Amino acid sequence: MSHLPQTGFLRLPQIIGNSKVTPPIKPLIPVSKSTWWNGIKVGRFPKPIKLSSRITVWRVEDIRLLIENGGDPVDWR
Repeated sequence: MSHLPQTGFLRLPQIIGNSKVTPPIKPLIPVSKSTWWNGIKVGRFPKPIKLSSRITVWRVEDIRLLIENGGDPVDWR
């Protein structure tokens, strides 16, 4: 987690990883894409921010908080 910036945004592959690219992106939170989106729906994971119709990001601060809490539920709604 020390390689994360203090502020900024992350895209989904930077959070859940992508082993199909070269070099592979290691996951910060090792869950599948469908688990991630379901977790957002039920409030387990932070809500995304839409920068455009095709670009969705998450605040680094929210991802840091999620990792620091060990995945314990935080009220993201």
